Amino acid sequence: MEVLEIISNIKRLPLSQQMLIAERIIHSVRQREQPSMIMAAERLYTDYMTDENLTAFTQLDCEKFYEAR
Repeated sequence: MEVLEIISNIKRLPLSQQMLIAERIIHSVRQREQPSMIMAAERLYTDYMTDENLTAFTQLDCEKFYEAR
């Protein structure tokens, strides 16, 4: 089946089934992304522990934020 045919078939389904398909697709994509995000975080861990330039703004975490308009 081609992508356009799949989309056409999905459009014929009731909204509840369309939403279920969308949720499962999003869940599937997130599962694929997670390992690469974990790997990237592990690679950068040492840098964040040793490079003050990467963590300089964390000193502001406890300060109140005021939006300027």
